[in-house]
Amino acid sequence: MYDFDTIIPRRGTGNIKYDRRPDLDPFWVADMDFASAPQITEAIIRRAQHPIYGYAQAHQGLIEATCGYLSQRQKISVDEKSLVWLGGLVPALSLAVRAFCSPGDAVMVCTPSYPPFLGVHHDSANLDLISVPHCMVDGRWTIDFAAMESAVTEKTRIFLLSNPQNPLGRVFTRQELIELAEFCRRYDMILVSDEIHCDLIFDEQATPHICAHSLPEIYHDRIITLLSPSKTYNIAGIGIAYAVITDDSLRRRFSAARGHSLAEISTFGYYAAEAAYRHCEPWRREMIAYLTKNQEILHEFLAAHAEKLQVNHNQATYLTWIDCRACGLENPALHFEQKAKLFLSDGAFFGMKGFVRFNFACPQSRLLEGLEKMVAVL
Repeated sequence: MYDFDTIIPRRGTGNIKYDRRPDLDPFWVADMDFASAPQITEAIIRRAQHPIYGYAQAHQGLIEATCGYLSQRQKISVDEKSLVWLGGLVPALSLAVRAFCSPGDAVMVCTPSYPPFLGVHHDSANLDLISVPHCMVDGRWTIDFAAMESAVTEKTRIFLLSNPQNPLGRVFTRQELIELAEFCRRYDMILVSDEIHCDLIFDEQATPHICAHSLPEIYHDRIITLLSPSKTYNIAGIGIAYAVITDDSLRRRFSAARGHSLAEISTFGYYAAEAAYRHCEPWRREMIAYLTKNQEILHEFLAAHAEKLQVNHNQATYLTWIDCRACGLENPALHFEQKAKLFLSDGAFFGMKGFVRFNFACPQSRLLEGLEKMVAVL
């Protein structure tokens, strides 16, 4: 059994979550308040005992572990050459835009969306952003294909997908993804699928994650799948990610755009990722069970004490999307900051005002403290 209940003091350790606004109680950035799996810590310590920390590359053990993970968990078979190692997924989004867009082109996203999706077009000169809201169908957020058909232009070059979706917590079905891949093929677009939350699914039987590269091979010449163990195993500060690109031409164009703009990956990132994929599945399963209980607590508490807050029921991720519009608050995140001293993610940054994103990946005692502070100022 792993311990997810102990509160580990984090202030003053130079972390973004607690030290960016030390006057506030943080439930914002996608960073868990759980200790990473002990096997990861052990792997980092073992590597640190070798006293030379020169330039690093993906070693054979990591490559084998990653290919094994992709085969077992994502049901895709890839070889070493299909993996492009990266220091993070946000730089990968920027890299894709620079690789496949020219001045005057456009990037398409669906909102609400992870904020870098809405700003990455600024990393290349004179690009447009086409944002299409997700729509609610039968009580479930989904992709509005009719609206996308109306919004797409002949200059739209890339579609940025978040799956599982951040901040909506949706796990898109195979049919939805095939329809999206066909849409991209029809309009000659590259589908960049950010799947960083794919191992944070609450019921894998009911809502299994469908990796973009598990779609029919006819679409693979325009698919870039972005993955990382960072969110699942709480190692985002170490900096390790990778792209799966099986089409040679697509991979060459993506890699060529790197230029000299991306930093080297640390040796500790490589060894932490290997440990995560080789040894940490039991930890992941227990962590998912704990998050499942946390989501239940969150829903029950707000239903009982703050019925005007409409809480999204996540299929995945530990980031819940809360509709505050019935409360009559002009800026809900600012209200909770000023009145309750809570640091929540403002929905406006995701392209949807009147909402907040709440991170429930924390000990249950901390979760209840945050919820009680929210309710007290409504």
